[in-house]
Amino acid sequence: MDYEMKLPNGVGEQVLAKVIEDFEIELKHTDYGPVLIGSADELENARDFIVKSINERLNELSKRED
Repeated sequence: MDYEMKLPNGVGEQVLAKVIEDFEIELKHTDYGPVLIGSADELENARDFIVKSINERLNELSKRED
């Protein structure tokens, strides 16, 4: 069974491309924004990767300001 996961704001194109390439999921554009479609396990793995990528980028930006 496939599920949908809405993408959070701030996900860059490179991260999105990597997620689609590395996990068995699809990108679908809806009237309410882009969503990822796939199994629950694949979406959880993709979510973890996205969160890790966003956190790494935020850490990079906060180090620049110091």
